[in-house]
Amino acid sequence: MEFQEMKEYIIEQALSKQLISATISQPRAKSNEIKRVKLKPIEIKNMYHIQIEYQYERVLKHENIPIENFAESLEKLFDQYRQMHADFITEKVQVQLSKKNKVMWKSEKTASSKTVNLSHNRKKNYLLDEDTPYPFLIRLGVQTAEGKVKKQKYDKFKQINRFVEFIDDALAYLPKGKPVRILDFGSGKSYLTFALYHYLKIEKGIDIRVTGLDLKKEVIEECAMIANDLGYDQLEFLVGDINDYNDETTVDMVVTLHACDVATDMALARAVKWGASVILSVPCCQHELNAQLNAPGLDIMLKHGLIKERFAALATDSIRAEILNLVGYEAQLVEFIDMENTPKNILIRAYRNGKKPTAEQFEKYNHFKQMLNANPFLENELKDYL
Repeated sequence: MEFQEMKEYIIEQALSKQLISATISQPRAKSNEIKRVKLKPIEIKNMYHIQIEYQYERVLKHENIPIENFAESLEKLFDQYRQMHADFITEKVQVQLSKKNKVMWKSEKTASSKTVNLSHNRKKNYLLDEDTPYPFLIRLGVQTAEGKVKKQKYDKFKQINRFVEFIDDALAYLPKGKPVRILDFGSGKSYLTFALYHYLKIEKGIDIRVTGLDLKKEVIEECAMIANDLGYDQLEFLVGDINDYNDETTVDMVVTLHACDVATDMALARAVKWGASVILSVPCCQHELNAQLNAPGLDIMLKHGLIKERFAALATDSIRAEILNLVGYEAQLVEFIDMENTPKNILIRAYRNGKKPTAEQFEKYNHFKQMLNANPFLENELKDYL
């Protein structure tokens, strides 16, 4: 079977709604961060779609494609990968492609026709189950006393679970054989601080000591009382500013959520200086670069205040991530579900790997910074590490 003939056959099977499931693997390029792709048909609002699940090393992302648009997506996947296992209603197919697209094809007819499950609205498998009572969620008003998620708190419940997913992803990077020290700057009402403590201490049995730090005295007092009521004896809450907290020499994980403007940079810089293995940061308002921007080539964009604000925020987080890459971290910008449903839903995730940056990395960073006329606060804070 020729390459084009194979593609046309697979596409025809998919478009005729014969697909049950498929796995596409073996990226052609080593630089491809998506290691595996899974396909399955689903029904959304009575419309047939193919769901594409992109499997990164530690993250899954989904895209739902209407059936009429699926051929183009599948064509692109065959250009990027060399292997496919597909399960259709009446046959199983295995495809292996050489570097020059020579096709090795294996097909096996099934004894009886299978059925396709188009269910999309099945209950999501959250790390914190929505039907299980959790004392901290009950105490924080997310669940009822019976352990049911309150309807008006469901967005918070989803956000908490999304954050727990990030914590679970980070487990491999936390030190073993010693207590894990964790600091949460700008902890606020501490929904996520309590979730972090519960997941690591109660569910995973890890020896941790967690400190939540915030400037609002009444909020800190309330959180401290809840921690005491729950018996969370390795969780403390303190009133204080990020810049003034000097009680540690080494910290394993630093969390910072919605710290305004350069307060996020202060927390990131402090995390690097402590040698934190894991950094999770959701930035808030970002004014520094907005005031510095001077890029004539971007005037068509930046003359609009709204666009300038959003561009500055995205560029700021890109700069932060790149600086972390330059000082020995693997940093990514990932989507985060925000409790307040605002556009500020980017999370900076960084794992310490100790790698030395290349000259090319520095050159690209400096070129980007100079193009924007940026003088990043975080770079100045970490100048001794760059």
